[in-house]
Amino acid sequence: MLVHPQFDPVALNLGFLQIHWYGLTYLAAFGLFYWLATRRIRQAPYVAGGWTPREVEDLLFYGVMGVILGGRFGYVLFYKPAYYLANPSEILAVWKGGMAFHGGLLGVIVAMAVFAWVRKKRFFEVTDLVAPCVPTGLACGRIGNFINGELWGRAADASLPWAMAFPQSGSDTLARHPSQLYQFLLEGLLLFVILWLYGKTRSAHHRADGSIVWGRVSGLFLIGYGAFRFIAEYFREPDSFLGLLALNLSMGQWLCVPMVVAGMGIWALAGRSGNRS
Repeated sequence: MLVHPQFDPVALNLGFLQIHWYGLTYLAAFGLFYWLATRRIRQAPYVAGGWTPREVEDLLFYGVMGVILGGRFGYVLFYKPAYYLANPSEILAVWKGGMAFHGGLLGVIVAMAVFAWVRKKRFFEVTDLVAPCVPTGLACGRIGNFINGELWGRAADASLPWAMAFPQSGSDTLARHPSQLYQFLLEGLLLFVILWLYGKTRSAHHRADGSIVWGRVSGLFLIGYGAFRFIAEYFREPDSFLGLLALNLSMGQWLCVPMVVAGMGIWALAGRSGNRS
């Protein structure tokens, strides 16, 4: 059985300033998003839409705000509403931890809607551009979780070659799934490959008659992330203050259900007149 390496969460300590690995993973995530998005706007549908690198920079700013605000408020509302209702002064105390992906997703959706309204672009045009550029950021975040030794997995058979003990869980001897790495591979790398390759195909943005259509890539993102996260949650230890909910599903799994349903709906409706260019 392996033992988590117990990385120092501080990558660089200058005394007056500490730079944490988790912060660096966020920086890497935003950098990868910009790099990928500036390449994605070279594809024909976005060239036709007049996208520029400057707009990608603005889009990144909107997205960062959506991730931070949505992620924090999502954690407050989905996971610990009673605690923060009793301690409202701690809602903005992000340095104490507590971010939720599903909240961050909602925050980004709102941010993209505002960006689309300000720049007079179609909402699904914006989200289709963004969707394939997101999974690499998710992968960076999961690496940060692993470095911190947090969000560890459920108990595993000690004979599993990659089973690992996480001392932060309170046990140095219990073998667990390194679920952060499972999520890195599924929600990060695999989802990126699927979306990036699909996003470059003609069928992703064109109907049979050649007209441009928006929403298919966004729908696939919701379906893919929801399905992969749902699977990974079977190996991830549920939050101790919530445990498993109805049907022995975790909060993360229940939040994935509407994601998949919404993704299927968007996919089915994509291509109708309202989404055409």
